[in-house]
Amino acid sequence: MDDLRFTNPEPRIHPTAELKSCRLGRYTAIAERAILREVAVGDFTYLERNAEGIYATIGKFCSIAANTRINALEHPMERVTTHKITYRPNEYFRYLGVDAAFRERRRARQVIIGNDVWIGHGAVLLPGVKVGNGAVIGANAVVTKDVPAYAVVAGAPARKLRLRFPSGTVQRLEALEWWDWPLEKLFAAIPDMQSLDIEHFLAKWRSNDVG
Repeated sequence: MDDLRFTNPEPRIHPTAELKSCRLGRYTAIAERAILREVAVGDFTYLERNAEGIYATIGKFCSIAANTRINALEHPMERVTTHKITYRPNEYFRYLGVDAAFRERRRARQVIIGNDVWIGHGAVLLPGVKVGNGAVIGANAVVTKDVPAYAVVAGAPARKLRLRFPSGTVQRLEALEWWDWPLEKLFAAIPDMQSLDIEHFLAKWRSNDVG
């Protein structure tokens, strides 16, 4: 990249992290001992130490704290045993393979996380959950159902506490889609992100001509 305003966009992956079949966007960062399996990570999103995720799509500009779990492991409670001996018998016996049907059942229950989502320390997202843009998930929350855009949720199970902004402002933020702006426009907007309140920022930047 020739523009000196911008740093190297290549993902930063700590050597102790374990990734398998993942897609990482620009400026992503994966910290110590994070474990990801079949996860797509959007631009500028970072995961802190010991974060884990499987079968998930994570949007741009997400902040994911340490010790979080995205798409927590599901066990087959309807079977005679919940133990993995029924779906991963290959770990114990020869000639018995992975239960492909159960694995596809897990894959089908993807976790979808929008853009600009903050997931607090130790939070757990259960299979099939969808989290809207701009949402905040409190520390140690257990998310069992979908989270609306710009909602703040906490608890076990997680419950909505409030919206970050009034509903009209949320609609305008969703329409703005600032997370999809080119780097040049983001660079120009950051001083206003730092100094303007949300209403003045939206008033200035809602025009496509700005920046």
